[in-house]
Amino acid sequence: MKLSFSGIFLMLVFTVTLADEPSSKDESWTSKRGLFVVSYESELEPLQINQLHSWVLHLENSQGVPITGAKIEVDGGMPKHDHGLATSPRVTAAPGQGDYRLDGLRFHMHGDWELLLTIVADGKTDSVVVTVTL
Repeated sequence: MKLSFSGIFLMLVFTVTLADEPSSKDESWTSKRGLFVVSYESELEPLQINQLHSWVLHLENSQGVPITGAKIEVDGGMPKHDHGLATSPRVTAAPGQGDYRLDGLRFHMHGDWELLLTIVADGKTDSVVVTVTL
């Protein structure tokens, strides 16, 4: 089989994309108004499609102080595919020190996902979009 230069290039891009597994350990996202900073750690590393799993969200204010007592609502989906999440993830526990357990996540296909977190804490509301590429 003879491959053209463009065919080889596409194979290399595909291989590099698969090898670059998503990790949350050093990433954080700042809310739209700058009130909150969110990071997460997944119980499933690396993230995979069609695996129901949980995250621990970590929530801080803009000065890096952990926020307790927040209410967090979750929505999201794949904007490029114009569909939402396959499940209804929700925060089920708040173990403390700015941590919140998010249960019921499942990404059912490869691509770019967004989780929209609406956060209410200390009488202030803001939202943040957490991006994940599988």
